[in-house]
Amino acid sequence: MEDKKRIKRIFVNDVHRYSSKNIAEFLSGCSSGESPEDRGRQAAFEVVGTTSSSSCREDGSKSLFEQYESPTRNELFQHLLECDVVVYNISETTAQQQIEEATWALTALHAEMENFKYGKIFILVSTVLTWARTKPQNPDDTDAVLTEEEFRRRRPHPSFRQHHNLEKLVLKLTKGQKTKLNGYVVGSGIQYGRGENLFHYFFKVSWLMQFPKVPVFGEGTNHIPTIHVYDLGGVIQNIIDLKPKSKYILAIDSSMNTFGDIVQRISNLLGPQQIQTLPEQEAIAMEAFKTEELEYLKINLRLDAFIIKDSFKLDWVSEAGMVENMESIVEEYRDTRQLLSVKICLVGPPAVGKSSVAEKLCHFYQIPHIRVQGLIEGKMKELRERSTETDPDLVSEEEAAAAQKQLRTIEKRMNENEGQLADLICEILLEKLNSKQCINQGFVLDGFPETQEEAKRIFSGEFQPCHNFMEENQDLDSGLKTPVYNKKITPEYVFELQAKDDFLIKRVQELPECVAEQMHYTQDEFVSRLKRYRQLSGAEDTLLDYFDELEIHPEHIEVTVDNPANADVMKNITETVGPPKNYGLSPEEQEEEDRRKEKEAREKLAAQACERKHRKEAALAEMTTQYEEWKKNVSEVKRQEDELLEARALPLRSYLMKHVMPSLAAAMTDCSKIKPEDPVDFLAEHLLRNIHQEEDKQF
Repeated sequence: MEDKKRIKRIFVNDVHRYSSKNIAEFLSGCSSGESPEDRGRQAAFEVVGTTSSSSCREDGSKSLFEQYESPTRNELFQHLLECDVVVYNISETTAQQQIEEATWALTALHAEMENFKYGKIFILVSTVLTWARTKPQNPDDTDAVLTEEEFRRRRPHPSFRQHHNLEKLVLKLTKGQKTKLNGYVVGSGIQYGRGENLFHYFFKVSWLMQFPKVPVFGEGTNHIPTIHVYDLGGVIQNIIDLKPKSKYILAIDSSMNTFGDIVQRISNLLGPQQIQTLPEQEAIAMEAFKTEELEYLKINLRLDAFIIKDSFKLDWVSEAGMVENMESIVEEYRDTRQLLSVKICLVGPPAVGKSSVAEKLCHFYQIPHIRVQGLIEGKMKELRERSTETDPDLVSEEEAAAAQKQLRTIEKRMNENEGQLADLICEILLEKLNSKQCINQGFVLDGFPETQEEAKRIFSGEFQPCHNFMEENQDLDSGLKTPVYNKKITPEYVFELQAKDDFLIKRVQELPECVAEQMHYTQDEFVSRLKRYRQLSGAEDTLLDYFDELEIHPEHIEVTVDNPANADVMKNITETVGPPKNYGLSPEEQEEEDRRKEKEAREKLAAQACERKHRKEAALAEMTTQYEEWKKNVSEVKRQEDELLEARALPLRSYLMKHVMPSLAAAMTDCSKIKPEDPVDFLAEHLLRNIHQEEDKQF
């Protein structure tokens, strides 16, 4: 009794991974902020877990349960001893390391169980791939259903033999009535929900409309046992609370959907509403799945889980399976991954820069750019291509005939009165706005509508398209349907780009003549268009008034600088709308992008260092050359100076040698012999006496 009243502490491995994270959040009651009582639980749980990262969520936010980051084996074992329930989830991995860790944890707890103060529960969450090669008892019965009672007959897929061996080890080590380590094996179906895991590829390509038809790898006729990841959490919670006698429990919903049925339903609600079967090898070639991931989707089993249906008290999230509950799963998918449409309407006078800003916004938010100019031509081109397509895998005969009929209707109405043209534009625009791509991702509506009447036609739902043009009224799975006009197509943000007439006229005058003609910005056309815009803006009931009535208050942005980048305008709009809400990079792609950027940064730094080294070496070489040249010049200057001094000294030397040195040499010789007390005075007298003697000789 005391054991039941205690708050049970539950350990879950790898809480940063999809499956374990959602199981842990469910058990801790923090998935949506509910208390345990909100989910009808019989006990409150405190969840702890291990993670190899300090952030267990893909969006970077912290989980609401306690985490131990990359503990050692000794540290991990201490955590396990502190817990009442140990959940090891190996259902979404074939990694040897995970299976070895789960095996170690089981055997270590089994060896220590005599010292447990309270009994513990060990729950191994495995996969139905351990049933993959199980044959029905009657081989001729192609629709045979396997049940939990036959779990001893299960035969695993070759890649999941280790899972099967670990399942048998759990059942072996924890059997017995008096054991303090109670063990259970949960054979989990392929998990879905909460942003998806293996099925995420099909949701993503449908959301992004990457293909005309969503690929199904293989024939698509194989039956895939599935379970919502929160329902899997509910199964584990019931095992903890009820401690059932059965030790092997299948955790699957009641559906027996085929792979093709699941992908078709995803495509219907999010994508082009069509699927295409491709060889399984294409999944690897397209890098859609790894080989081990593809094995999960290739499984073909019809299973029945009677224990959870008859004995458990499950508050099912998706008992009927993916196909039946796809609408709620899609909403859950959008909410979990924060995939929200961004719907923007840009209005403003001609030449203010709406189209260039719209293009940048579409690139930034990864959403379609809708321009009325060319809308009809684009629709006609699309219909021509569909009506002349000969490949039945791409366009059926019925679709080609419908496209041909629509094309004739458009051509006929374009030849009618001018009043029909505005309705035609509205019809085609409505069809575009109601496309899956615009509903899912959003759009930037460039320069249209221009009047309040046009806005009401498009967004109010009062406008009824021509029966001849939109007469298709087929069901959701047909690929053609009448657009549904509702608030989903109404812009969330309206921006009016404003500029003075002088600024706009000057901008147009500076355009090349060919560009002005192409954009209908010749002098007469531009002045007329600008005048019309000013008249519409000054009308009693304007377009912006209509949005104001819908409480979509337009933002006014003044354009004063002729800047091709439109940096200020983009900054104002993106600050109002917020960050992109469409698909960014996956965690793997983001990691690869980070590595690429880091590599580019390293290469850039290395290139800059190399360039600096080359510049330094070049400067040093230049300085050395200049120094050698300077030394050479100094030597040459010295030589020239010496030659000049030599040349200048030659006459003086000749004079001294002829007239001075003989007398001086004789005087110095006599001085050396006599050694007078005053040699200088002696030399002077000697020279003077010799001079007089020379003069006397001459006379």
